[in-house]
Amino acid sequence: MIFKRTKILASVGPPVDSYEKIEELMHAGVNGFRLNFSHAKPEDAERQIPWIRQASAKARKPVAILQDLQGPKIRLGNLNENVAVSKGDEIILDYAAEHHDNVYPVQYNLAEKVKVGEPIYIFDGKVRTTVIEVMSETAIKLRIENDGVLMSRKGINLPDTDFGGDILTPKDIADIEYGAKADIDYVALSFVQSADDINTLRQMLVELGSAAQIVAKIETKVAIQPDVLREIVKASDGVMVARGDLAVEAGAEVVPVVQRQIIELCRRYGKLSIVATQMMASMVDAPEPTRAEVSDVATAVILGADAVMLSDETANGKFPIETVAAMKKTILYTQEHIPVATFDSVLIDSISRRNAISAAAVNIAEQLNVKAIVAETKSGATAVSIAAFRPNLPIISVTSEIRTAQQLALSYANKSFVHPDGEKAGYDVAKRLNDEAFFGDEDTTSVVIVSGLQPGVTGETDTIRVRVLGQKSL
Repeated sequence: MIFKRTKILASVGPPVDSYEKIEELMHAGVNGFRLNFSHAKPEDAERQIPWIRQASAKARKPVAILQDLQGPKIRLGNLNENVAVSKGDEIILDYAAEHHDNVYPVQYNLAEKVKVGEPIYIFDGKVRTTVIEVMSETAIKLRIENDGVLMSRKGINLPDTDFGGDILTPKDIADIEYGAKADIDYVALSFVQSADDINTLRQMLVELGSAAQIVAKIETKVAIQPDVLREIVKASDGVMVARGDLAVEAGAEVVPVVQRQIIELCRRYGKLSIVATQMMASMVDAPEPTRAEVSDVATAVILGADAVMLSDETANGKFPIETVAAMKKTILYTQEHIPVATFDSVLIDSISRRNAISAAAVNIAEQLNVKAIVAETKSGATAVSIAAFRPNLPIISVTSEIRTAQQLALSYANKSFVHPDGEKAGYDVAKRLNDEAFFGDEDTTSVVIVSGLQPGVTGETDTIRVRVLGQKSL
């Protein structure tokens, strides 16, 4: 039985914009697809979502779809030409102007947010500046702190600027409204600064009737403050370590430490953790990863991340299928040779009957050396709780809800199945898998089944059973 416990989330872009490529990615090991609404349009999603669901149904493999909102991703406007700037130069960013002389257009009204003395980083931090004056309702003046080049539409980071909860742009709101009507499992919120940002989006999703869960993208300096980060994790359904913008805003040296802290907090509170950005960046142009990239993926596996994400590698790269295959190979080798890191604080702040039963089920399963833990779950909470303890064997999640099965596709060690509620739902699925030799070639197989006395009722998990599946059907 070959089963990877850390999952793969792949971004969709031009190189894989066809049903055939989506299907290939899925067979190569992808468990979820990211639709990047910084670039994608609803008409793109309307084409890609049915492809994903069709390939998923054909493979009998639930997969997750994540809608990644652009957020207040601020960029320069269009310049007449590339402009070299020198340390000490002064330039003006104006929301209401076009490029002329030392005035540069910007796609967001920074005059409403910034204060004198705050840093502004342009082009992934390649050009660093300081605000020296708020000149008008739309214009600010900056001092250049190093030599560099300004180019059209390059991104801008504001590490010390407080957006005051105003991180959902009109474009984001329109995209959220579209996603609520589409087949979306997760919504990723960009540039989160506080738990209030999560709560605002959740209320919006509730009002729109969306069952999508929320992934908070950690990519701002304020979000990684210990108390703030903890509250963000608790308020969200999952957290993405968005290492690109986080490195620019907080410093590249901060990222490995924050990554570990986020994964530990997610395990502590039973939330999804996703490590993203440049995991196998060299494979945008090369058919093999670097040794450092393989080590990076392995580190995420050892820390117990639920999922690792590919961005440009699949959205713009020349070798998308090969990249997924290389990532899967790394995950499988790592999980078979090094145990997941142990954190004493896992779930200690959220003791409940469900968590106590989950901990006991993992302990029993590992002591008895069974083949899998089978979780009967309506909302997915039981399966997520079991996953928080990072068992070294598959979690077979059995649910009557298609949305739950798709969301669990990104959860650690989970393999989800849609099956009608019933007293024997978990056993029936496990027996079928045993007949199909999913658990291996042994004549008899044992599993631990976690369930409730009232099948299909959320929050009623209260029973652990050890079942021998018996002889395989001939």
